[in-house]
Amino acid sequence: MSKTFTKNILIVEDEENLGLTLQEYLENKGYNAFLAQSIKEASTLFNEHHPDVVLMDIGLPDGSGIEFAKSLREERKDFLLLFLSALNDPDTKVEALEIGAEDYITKPFALKELTLRLEKSLQFREGLKEETYQYGPMSISFQKFQVVDAQNKTIDLSQKECALLKLLHDNKGKVLSREDIIKVVWGEDKYPSNRTVDNYIVRLRKWCETDNEKHIDIQSIRGIGYKLVIKN
Repeated sequence: MSKTFTKNILIVEDEENLGLTLQEYLENKGYNAFLAQSIKEASTLFNEHHPDVVLMDIGLPDGSGIEFAKSLREERKDFLLLFLSALNDPDTKVEALEIGAEDYITKPFALKELTLRLEKSLQFREGLKEETYQYGPMSISFQKFQVVDAQNKTIDLSQKECALLKLLHDNKGKVLSREDIIKVVWGEDKYPSNRTVDNYIVRLRKWCETDNEKHIDIQSIRGIGYKLVIKN
């Protein structure tokens, strides 16, 4: 594994055997792994170690992992969030994704599968160029996971928001179906739905709509999907 992947990982898992197994496995892979078995403990470790990645269980002894993740997202938006849960409920998965989770992995899972998904997400971040794209008063910085709106307000993007915007930007002027977006941004998993894509588009459009001149616009193509249009 490349040295660029030596990251701090916070594991929030109340099942002790699984938590310790994950911690040992990830440390052997070259990560710095910290284990918390409750929200209280996780909050302390999050502030102490500023993790690059959070692996979050949902059913924790002192509250909901989803609600806790929401509170962490309010503090920072630059960490990768992956849920590890025995809950295979589609609505729970959608809720987890819509708060900016990179992935939702259902227990039981293979450790190799987890690391493959994790490394894929980290590779996306490592591959982003340090470049700012300016469109009228609007700008995009994929490496910083930020956009600036027409009122000069900086907006932080989640991993998925950034990946979706980058996909549209790389294919500007081209119509992308919801199915293609799901395949590229979320992978082969079946749980992201068309509704998930639409909800992410709504949030990105709020940024675009601050510019009355529409230097950059995300257009709906009825019955197909979306395309990003740049004003010359």
